[in-house]
Amino acid sequence: MSDVSQPAVLTERLDGVLVITINRPEVRNAVNAAVAEGIAHALDELDGDDALQVGILTGAGGFFCAGMDLGAFVKGESPWFGDRGFAGIAQRGAKKPLIAAIEGFAVAGGFEVALGCDLIVAASGAKMGIPEVKRSLVAAGGALLHLPKRMPYHAVMELALTGDPWPAERFHELGVVNRIAEPGGAVAAAQELASAIVKNGPLAVAASKEIVQKQFDWTSENAWQEQVAISGHVFASDDAKEGASAFKEKRDPVWRNA
Repeated sequence: MSDVSQPAVLTERLDGVLVITINRPEVRNAVNAAVAEGIAHALDELDGDDALQVGILTGAGGFFCAGMDLGAFVKGESPWFGDRGFAGIAQRGAKKPLIAAIEGFAVAGGFEVALGCDLIVAASGAKMGIPEVKRSLVAAGGALLHLPKRMPYHAVMELALTGDPWPAERFHELGVVNRIAEPGGAVAAAQELASAIVKNGPLAVAASKEIVQKQFDWTSENAWQEQVAISGHVFASDDAKEGASAFKEKRDPVWRNA
């Protein structure tokens, strides 16, 4: 039974990292209105607090997310939230780096939630896919827009047209999954990855993410100018000077985010 006293989305702060947990294990963390709102607010918290540098998004109960809660949808609940879209993430994710930590499975809208993240860590054997066509539906929560930019054409077509899930190891081979963890170890592996990011200059991390995301819309003629517009202030920052000084002095840098 569902524990109504527990929020649908939990957050925990750990050394500059915000761990966001979808907390509806009784329905395999399916996305209802409360989940969409909870994820959206968690991303607002991540982006709005200078003490937080990286987010980790995961699910409770040994699985990531089964997608949209069809029962809630039939009752009139919307799994979309504001301009962030489906699950509070699909159309507008976090400005700061966000890592999906997948146990068990991430299918349908659940996979699209993971694709809304910048990095993916998955437990060995975890299943991922977009089975919508098996129910005469379309994976319109971002998968068909994101995957062609991240995987070969024919691999995307097989996923989209058969609806069959693949193991995490296959997605790792194709570059969609960054790291494979032991079952039960996805969050720990994501925390290790997050720790490597937290050590770096926050201004440089933010600019690097923005350039990688936006460059698909740039032409070859304006790409360099667009890159300078995003990265120029980083080179002129106090943190850039601190990074150079710390390297020369063989010490850890102390970032001021300025």
